[in-house]
Amino acid sequence: MAGPLFQLAFLVVVPFWALMIVAPGWRRTGRIAASPYIVLPALVVWAVAVAPVLPDFAAEMLDPDLAGVRALFADDDVVAAVWAQVLAWDLFVGRWIYLDSRERRIHPLVMAPVLVLTILLSPIGLPLYLALRLPLTPSPPLRSGTAASQD
Repeated sequence: MAGPLFQLAFLVVVPFWALMIVAPGWRRTGRIAASPYIVLPALVVWAVAVAPVLPDFAAEMLDPDLAGVRALFADDDVVAAVWAQVLAWDLFVGRWIYLDSRERRIHPLVMAPVLVLTILLSPIGLPLYLALRLPLTPSPPLRSGTAASQD
């Protein structure tokens, strides 16, 4: 069961990434990406994958040590679950990058490689985006209705 779940975890996040990279200006892309719930399909895969090993997984997460984590990763269900968790996290980070870049009006051709890098290596994609956004655009103004604008 772990093999199909491993594949499914990737398949449930790809449509969201495709929208943000290939159709970033499409009105529906913005609406879809605005929801943090886009990560739920990957988290459902995580739950199904981790269910058979949940007692061992939870015990190790409550008192982790390298040898125990290494032993857990010998189980394909654990690998599939962690893969689904990583994909959900990467999508959550990519979603934030996409939304922030749209708000800052950073061109989609600049953002496409950053988002692809975030899919592949989010620990590099996120700091790259944070560095990229600084000189390109100023921080957006506070929205109306915030405490600062109610003077």
